[in-house]
Amino acid sequence: MLRCFDESMPVVILNHRLGFPNPRFADAEGLVAVGGDLSVPRLLLAYRSGIFPWTVDPITWWSPEPRAIFELDRFHVSHSLAKTIRKGVFGITFDHAFQQVMDGCAAPALGRRSTWITREFIDAYTELHHQGHAHSIECWEGERLVGGIYGVAIGGLFAGESMFHRVSNASKVGLFHLVEHLRQQGFLLFDIQMLTPITFQLGGSTLGRKQYLRRLARAVEKQCLFDARSFLKAG
Repeated sequence: MLRCFDESMPVVILNHRLGFPNPRFADAEGLVAVGGDLSVPRLLLAYRSGIFPWTVDPITWWSPEPRAIFELDRFHVSHSLAKTIRKGVFGITFDHAFQQVMDGCAAPALGRRSTWITREFIDAYTELHHQGHAHSIECWEGERLVGGIYGVAIGGLFAGESMFHRVSNASKVGLFHLVEHLRQQGFLLFDIQMLTPITFQLGGSTLGRKQYLRRLARAVEKQCLFDARSFLKAG
């Protein structure tokens, strides 16, 4: 790693060597470093360190404060959402259509003209999926994919990356089933990076960086399996 200075702040420039600076020294916006690559080893090290990538040209690495999470025992299910879940409106699968979920998250949507999920991200996280580290949750209406979520699992950490829906409540139902699965598998930490109006409505909360990193250290050392090979909710 090389440390370069401008008039306002130091910026760590990553080279080919595998490593990250301490995220406690991120700048005020949460930027930790620039450069490096999106290889599987670097991505896994980033998540274990409390860091994630956000852009590709250049590659930037972030650890925002505050950090948003779902407490697994405090996920809020409204009456209307509970009714939708009970009706079994959607079929739910895990790891059946990973790249389709990423494509859905990357596609333009109402109020969203573009996203940070570029082809480089799709290729990198698809390779993470092939190696067993990244997972998807799919919501189906018949044979049509109408919502989904993807993220990275390391030990007892699940780092949610993005979600999408094409039908009302599809991603929320997917989140409910994901939270239930993580609880059953003994996960300790569901990281959602930053709070949005939707995740706040569902019970998302925030932690300071130091507290997040303490909980992360415990989570990644726990032996957990995402293991959703047999998971299927018919709809």
